[in-house]
Amino acid sequence: MGDRNGTSGSRRRRTASRLSVQGGGGPVAAEEEAQDHPDVGAGGDAPTPTPAPDKDRDTNVGSGHLELRCHRLQESLFSSDSGFSNYRGILNWCVVMLILSNARLFLENLIKYGILVDPIQVVSLFLKDPYSWPAPCLVIVANIFAVAAFQIEKLLSVDALTEQVGLLLHVANLATILCFPAAVALLVKSITPVGSVLALLSYSILFLKLFSYRDVNLWCRQRRVKMKAASSGKVSGAAAQQTVSYPDNLTYRDLYYFIFAPTLCYELNFPRSPRIRKRFLLRRILEMLFFTQLQVGLIQQWMVPTIQNSMKPFKDMDYSRIIERLLKLAVPNHLIWLIFFYWLFHSCLNAVAELMQFGDREFYRDWWNSESVTYFWQNWNIPVHKWCSRHFYKPMLRRGSNRWIARTGVFLVSAFFHEVSAFCFTHLPSLVPLAWIVGRFFQGNYGNAAVWVTLIIGQPVAVLMYVHDYYVLNYEAPTSGA
Repeated sequence: MGDRNGTSGSRRRRTASRLSVQGGGGPVAAEEEAQDHPDVGAGGDAPTPTPAPDKDRDTNVGSGHLELRCHRLQESLFSSDSGFSNYRGILNWCVVMLILSNARLFLENLIKYGILVDPIQVVSLFLKDPYSWPAPCLVIVANIFAVAAFQIEKLLSVDALTEQVGLLLHVANLATILCFPAAVALLVKSITPVGSVLALLSYSILFLKLFSYRDVNLWCRQRRVKMKAASSGKVSGAAAQQTVSYPDNLTYRDLYYFIFAPTLCYELNFPRSPRIRKRFLLRRILEMLFFTQLQVGLIQQWMVPTIQNSMKPFKDMDYSRIIERLLKLAVPNHLIWLIFFYWLFHSCLNAVAELMQFGDREFYRDWWNSESVTYFWQNWNIPVHKWCSRHFYKPMLRRGSNRWIARTGVFLVSAFFHEVSAFCFTHLPSLVPLAWIVGRFFQGNYGNAAVWVTLIIGQPVAVLMYVHDYYVLNYEAPTSGA
């Protein structure tokens, strides 16, 4: 009897199993599920768990009532109302296509011109005569102007000079900083264009630093006069031990720390990092060496042949060929500019800041997200932006100038210093109407695309214009005169 009951029980279980597979559910299946999960549905006390939603509804064989509906209200992924934002695969595709297209161009360049990279030629860009070093000598002479500004401030701190006389001496010193290297670059024939650019850039940076040095010390003297008039008393001893106050900051150590620090704005007490991170510094130095070689190689191999082939279309004024050369130059020029940005503003400035334990490392912001030309110029070069805002823009506003006039003045000042150091005066003033057009007619992603177009196309235009003028002045003029 027990065997028959066991046999019949096993037969019932096999029958129930066949029914559950064939019918896709039912009372027997529910009974077996209850036996497999004894905590659920044992007496109606415990709640029945809701099954987890299955993304692929076709695989849910047991839910027959769900097969009646397979559609729901939803937008396509590319529609803006869908809320979908994960385009990582498309971004990777763009990167792959960019690499493949540039690899083809680079291979075409190698087949057409061969290997043009020559390290010895790089040395000749800085020195024409190995026994004549005018550009390094110019940079060394710049110490005279820094010491002159320091001595003027020392005399002003002890009231040996009046503010009017001190102002005249500072103006003469700063004017000489601008005129002297430009005159040497024009009159000395042994100086190279690259050496001239580096020397003029050094003097432009020194001008901005000494301008800030003079302004901050003037503000300290004005504050000291106000404190004496108000009889506010001396600074507490604890604060005096932690910070440097005027005129204790007037030392050569403080001056040259500011000259070599990666900033253009002077302070009596710079933020300092607690220690030098050796691994961080080593990474930055290796990046500097690698990207220097990469830039030199790309310029020699990719840009120089394109620029040389662009001279004839410019001479003949063949506009279709000029546009073709411009577009061909745009890709390598923009790539080199991006590498240069990372090399200078991240690798070089961070390496210098780490060596000097300079704490403020904000050398750039998210300029790549710029939706206007104004935002780009305010965020791609933070040291220059801070100087313009602190020593030019805000003083103009305090004197009652309009904001638009102050911004235009900042653009013109920036254009002047770019002309002195990097020959871009005709390019930068055009950004004033361009900034207005982009800000007025382009918003959001369209504004960001417009900024990228100006960066990619605008720089090759300036490069071709100045190279053409240099070629005409230095190569065609002597030939025509002969």
